This record gives sequence, C-alpha cells and structure tokens, in this order.
Amino acid sequence: MTALTPHADRLLPADPATRDVARRLYGEVADSPIYSPHGHVDARMLLDDDPFGNPASLLITPDHYVTRLLHAVGVPLGELGLGPAAGQASGREIWRRLCAHWDVFLGTPVRYWFESEFSEVFGLTDAPSQQTADALYDQLLEALGRPEFRPRALFDRFRISVLATTDDPADDLSAHLALRDDPTFTGRVVPTFRADRYMHPLESTWRAKLDALSQASNIDTGSYAGLLDALRSRRAYFKAAGGTATDTGVIDAGSEPLEAAVAERIHREALLGPITQGEADAYRRNMLYRLAEMSADDGLVMQLHAGVIRNHHKPTFEAFGPDTGHDLPAVGGYTVPLTPILRDFGVNSTFRLVLFTVDETLFSREIAPLAGFYPSVYAGAPWWYLDSPAGIARYRSAVTDSVGFTKTSGFIDDTRAYCSIPARHDMSRRVDAGYLASLVVTHQLSEDDALGVARRLVKDIPVGTFRL
Repeated sequence: MTALTPHADRLLPADPATRDVARRLYGEVADSPIYSPHGHVDARMLLDDDPFGNPASLLITPDHYVTRLLHAVGVPLGELGLGPAAGQASGREIWRRLCAHWDVFLGTPVRYWFESEFSEVFGLTDAPSQQTADALYDQLLEALGRPEFRPRALFDRFRISVLATTDDPADDLSAHLALRDDPTFTGRVVPTFRADRYMHPLESTWRAKLDALSQASNIDTGSYAGLLDALRSRRAYFKAAGGTATDTGVIDAGSEPLEAAVAERIHREALLGPITQGEADAYRRNMLYRLAEMSADDGLVMQLHAGVIRNHHKPTFEAFGPDTGHDLPAVGGYTVPLTPILRDFGVNSTFRLVLFTVDETLFSREIAPLAGFYPSVYAGAPWWYLDSPAGIARYRSAVTDSVGFTKTSGFIDDTRAYCSIPARHDMSRRVDAGYLASLVVTHQLSEDDALGVARRLVKDIPVGTFRL
C-alpha cells in the first residue's frame, strides 16, 4: 500500500543552493490569501452552503481535466457521472474508476493537485488504488458530512479572499447579491460577464439566448442596436453587483468592425433564416470589437482567449453536452487580428485586455511583446493545457524578458473543481519561487527584490490587473 505523502520540497529546484532560496521565497507566500480572478465555481453552492453529495460528484464528475484523461484510456463518460446515463453510476463506482486508473495521471498536474488536496484538505494517508478505493471513499464520505467540510467553511480554510465566477449576461446574479449582503459571509464572490453565446448567429441557441437577454434587460434584442444596448445594460448590472471583468472565448481574435447598417442586416437576416459562414464570422469579429469598445467605456477588464475548437467530437457533444473534455487547441494569433482593437483602444487608460492562449509559442512571439508596448495589454497566465509546473516555468522564461512581472495576470485557476483551488495556487507559488530563485543565484535579482515580486504575484498583481 503506497503512502500519500507529498514532499515538502515538491516542485522546488533540485540544485541545493537554488532550492534554499526558493524555500525562503515560497515560505513567505505559502499561506497568503487566494485571489482567484477567473474560475467556474457556482456562487449558488456558497450561498446554499449545503453539504457536498459524495466524493465523486465533488472531485471527479465536474472536472474535465480528470474526466477527459479517463475517457482517453477507455472509461466511458457515462461511467463518470456525465450525460444521459449519469444516474446509473453511483458515486462509489465512479470513485473506483479513478482509483483503478490512478497511474494514468502520473506526471500530470492533475496528479499533483489530487495528491495535495487528498492529503492536505482531507487528511488521506494512503494513495488511491483498487485495493484502497472503498476505504478511501468511506473516509471522504465521512469527512464531507462534517460541518468543517461544507462550502463556506472550506472557503475560509482555503483563505480565499476573492473568487470570480463566470456568468451569462442574462443571469440575475441573485446568489452573488445575496452573498454580498450576507453579514455571515466574509469573502467576496464576484461575477464575470461572458457573452460568447450572443456572438454566433449560426448557433442553434442564438435566438433563445437573445430572448433570455431581452427578458433580463427589458430591451428588445430583435435588432443589432437593441442587442448592443442590452449588453451594455447587463454589463452595468454586473458591475453594480461587484463584477470587474468580462471573459470572451473565440476561435480567432479577428476584430474588424462593421458599419452599423451591415451588422444590422446580418442580425436581421439571421433571425429570419440561415446566413453564410462568412457573414457569421464577420458578425462575430465585429462583436468582439464592440465588446472591447464597451470595456474601453465602462472599465470592465476584458479577458480574451482565442484559438480553441469547441466540442471537437460532435457525437460526444450531442450525448454529453459542452465542457466534457474535447475542446481542443487550434493555431491562432493576436498581433494582426487585434489590430483594430489596439489601434482604437490600445492606449486608452480605461481599457484593459488580458490575453490567454493554449498555444505557448504565442507567449514570447506575440503576447509578451504586445504587453511590452500597449498599456492596455497584460500577459495572461498559462491556462488550461498549459497550467502545469513545466508550463508555468516556460511561461516565465518566455515573457519575463519582454514584459517583466508587472504586466502579467497573476495565477488563474480556471476551475470548477472547488477543492483543487488551493492546490492549484500552491503549485504556482512553488514554481514561481523556483523561477525567482534561479534569478537570485545567477545574480539577476537580489533576494529582497525576488521576495517583493513573490509577494506581488499572489496579491498586488492579480488585484491590480483585474481591478479587484
């Protein structure tokens, strides 16, 4: 039986002199509060504060990092609690699937996160395996029944200061507002405005989304002008509810604006019947420009991630829905596609644009140079396929020469897996400590300067970048 004992020096440099410096830097920030400006935890969970159902529904089923790799080695998604057959697999059976395939995660950040949270959050001492599966499940189930493992107690235990969610413009934000006004809740949970679904007139859900937005804003979205007015209205609502940022995911970062009459025609024709792919692409790129225009006006920080092919496997999407592990990277870029936005708003003091990518060649080739000139542009942290220890280290090497530390975003956990939040932030703090230590021992930074940067990376930089 293998013991579950994460090493105190995990992820710190192997060289003794560098590791000693990294230990000191990490020790200064290890217990710092968490500022999470981009994530997907449901605010309703914290408002209701109900006990979690079972270990599988908390730790496995909602986390596409986990389910995608299990699916890749032959575990059907239905056996992991997803899709039409979700109710046929019990929480214990889903947990057994993970334990039987524990070695699949060797070398991945998922394994690191799991080992940290199993040990440090739940106090497990044995590693998952087929032999230990049932005993570990019983231990986790017993823990989840205790008051200290309810959502709000964990929020405090995780030292979360600010947690951003991701929300549709038509959302009433009732959970956010109730948490804000609840004197017994001491943290901050802020909404993030995500309007992707309103940019794609060829999507089958577009008309229904327009109707929902119209109802939420009390503005007719049957016209393009009405849609823009409704989005502005809801942005103001989000801002009043504590929101500081928007989030936009697109296949490419094209942002050429259209004349209002042209956009109005495409909008009208899309409501009446099919339009061409070219017209839909032009509409989407125009909408990206308009969202940037709105951010330049209202000051909501614009997060942009381009170059992801959503729902790559159509049969899986039709059976299990979105966010089930088959959104895949595409080749993309920012410098040329964002020319219209940066031409008009790049030096606007109100506008702020945080660029993310799943193509790490963009870090040094485009994102860092853009952030190194434009006051509005910030280099977003490694995200999704890149938020691994090696990916974070490569990011620092790629962007620091061009843009330093100040024009970066701070760590982004981007997770629905609530209990992994502290493990993910701890991973980033350890890797950053190692990178800063390497600069100290090569006499590029003093240890005092490195300590200042380490502290800023966990608080001042995310708070400043996202206007928290």
